[in-house]
Amino acid sequence: MALRHFSLPDLGEGLTEADILGWLVKEGDDVTLNQPIVEVETAKAAVEVPSPWAGKVTQLHAPQGQTVAVGSPLITIDVAGAEAAAGAAAQGEAPREAMLVGYGPSPARKGRRPRIAAARGSAALVSSAPADVTVLAKPPVRKLARDLGVDLRSVRGSGPAGSITRDDVGAAGHPATGAKSPANNGVSAHVPGERIALHGVHKAMAEAMTRSAFTAPQASVMLTVDATATMALREVLATRPEFAEVPLSPLALIARAVCVAASRAPLINSSLDDGAGEIVLHEQLNLGFAVATARGLIVPNVKDAASLSLPQLAAALNALITIAREGHTRPADLSGGTLSITNVGVFGVDGGTPILNPGESAIVCLGTIAPRPWVRDGDLAIREVVTLSMSFDHRVIDGQVASQFLADVGAMVTDPRLLLTG
Repeated sequence: MALRHFSLPDLGEGLTEADILGWLVKEGDDVTLNQPIVEVETAKAAVEVPSPWAGKVTQLHAPQGQTVAVGSPLITIDVAGAEAAAGAAAQGEAPREAMLVGYGPSPARKGRRPRIAAARGSAALVSSAPADVTVLAKPPVRKLARDLGVDLRSVRGSGPAGSITRDDVGAAGHPATGAKSPANNGVSAHVPGERIALHGVHKAMAEAMTRSAFTAPQASVMLTVDATATMALREVLATRPEFAEVPLSPLALIARAVCVAASRAPLINSSLDDGAGEIVLHEQLNLGFAVATARGLIVPNVKDAASLSLPQLAAALNALITIAREGHTRPADLSGGTLSITNVGVFGVDGGTPILNPGESAIVCLGTIAPRPWVRDGDLAIREVVTLSMSFDHRVIDGQVASQFLADVGAMVTDPRLLLTG
């Protein structure tokens, strides 16, 4: 017997701990090199950790739900049989694949479970069920099933390729009435009286928002504008070839307006170096988008967003939001943000005053775009109206700069010809 102990590696960005979401193997199982063995959730994302060796699992060191520090034991594997096989292979067979630790190997590798691509994403083949039972479900769906006590093996999937959706799990969790789970709005289902552990992404969000609220003196400005022309432009652009594969949302158009306006107001894309007593004007605008996921709020960002064309920005935005909701956001996409947008309009909310992401000096909030009475050229008309708001760090940005910036964004929303020329 040759036992090897595998400890939790640093999964990127200097993270110090992770929560065990679920084991993909059990004691006594045979594992292959690079086979995913456990799904963990860090403060930034949920990832699958592959096995660094082939062999037989002899011990799992942490139960599901436990928080494990980087460097702490995860699993013990008996590699004796695998090393013997490797020695035989050295006599003439192809060499064994090199060890990979962290986010796992590239696709189509021996021991890696296959993935089936869906029209708008992918559903991971993940199951704690016996080997002859395949369960198609994305990570947020699996977490919801655990929260509701639903056995995914007993659920009939209605999604692409037979994958299990949140609605499927919600219906299975309420068999008497067939009612859908409250989690269908993209947030985990909860019941009155329960106590919810604060960990992972949610814990990181709570700490970041507390740090931001008690560090930066934050103020807000608001502006309501006529977005009818922007919505009309969206309909026209959506028919063009460059948007054939890229859904063009109002958020993408307003994000472009934010990029253009920020290029004319450098303080908006800046941060305060408190220790040095300096304001840092960023050369690159990394535009973050707040996304509500089953595990909590995260803010992935599009790198150098101001340099992208509208089709490129729309594609990058759609990709980040889709990946975030599937629970596969990379830590690199969650770091380095310099300016953010939050879209509360998708929930039918008129507007809000969001809290800054730590290290950033401004965040723009987009409310719902809806038909409302509006005075235009002296006459009352029904127009598509939106409220834009902005929170800012008053140590860096004063009211004049914030107001002029938001007015600039609003002008481009009212007349998108300014956006295209900008």
